[in-house]
Amino acid sequence: MITLLTGDNAFEIERTLERLVSDFDGEAERVDGARLELRQLPDLLMGVSLFADKRLIIVKDLSESREVWSGLGDWLERVSSDIDLVLVEPKLDKRTATYKALKKGVKVIECLEWSDRDTSKATDWIIDEAQKLGLKLDKKSAQLVVARVGVNQWQLYNAVQKLSLVDAVTPTVIESVIDASPTENVFNLFEAALSGDRVRLQAMLSVIEQSEDPFRLFALLSGQAFQLAAVAVSGQADDTAKDFGIHPYAVSKLKSSANKLGRGGARKIIKIFAAADDDMKLSRADPWLLIERALQQVASI
Repeated sequence: MITLLTGDNAFEIERTLERLVSDFDGEAERVDGARLELRQLPDLLMGVSLFADKRLIIVKDLSESREVWSGLGDWLERVSSDIDLVLVEPKLDKRTATYKALKKGVKVIECLEWSDRDTSKATDWIIDEAQKLGLKLDKKSAQLVVARVGVNQWQLYNAVQKLSLVDAVTPTVIESVIDASPTENVFNLFEAALSGDRVRLQAMLSVIEQSEDPFRLFALLSGQAFQLAAVAVSGQADDTAKDFGIHPYAVSKLKSSANKLGRGGARKIIKIFAAADDDMKLSRADPWLLIERALQQVASI
């Protein structure tokens, strides 16, 4: 049997490999495909073991060895029935003849990174992961974890591991134990501007400026402005989350500001960020100055 693992979700690839190795009755063989030579393929794919009836061979990054990868298609039908071959190719060119041959005759498992539209999936997933560790995590707590961490599975897994060490999970515990992602920090910055809290806004900017890239920060802030406008226009939290791929937790936090500002206020904020974007593209001022000015203008609405 031949299995191809591909995609940019490193966590899912590693989890799938762990499962395959666990289900195999024997010792898995791991091969660095990037260093493999074409002359080694016969022994690898057709050779039998004197010590076991079956072989599980895991080959990573074989496509980096172009000669071997190009010749692999000719060997697929010759792979011994006693061998379970697992090819791990996170970044695979699907235009190659070898991939097309693999897709026809092997089991392809595509492991893709989750996006912001997968927040519900991420919420359900960490609840299941917590249960495996004997930790009871309700949906609101799980949503808070996702809001702070994002949808990266490695980070979510590490967050659940940390929470499994505490006696009881509460919002306060989550905020103290789980470090906020850059997105969450940006949301708090945007929230300070929306509330008109200039002192807090200035203090947060001073801290963020030490470690964050201004252009990345501005892009995240612009995303927050868009989400606010979406909530203001929609008026229905559930529909907004579904239609625009916004986390329900973020929608709930933006709801009060959106109701207060209305469509007119949200439109003003979009114009502020559109003007700041033009200024950044034309390098009219230091990017941090433009960010601060935009946020101070938001605080004045």
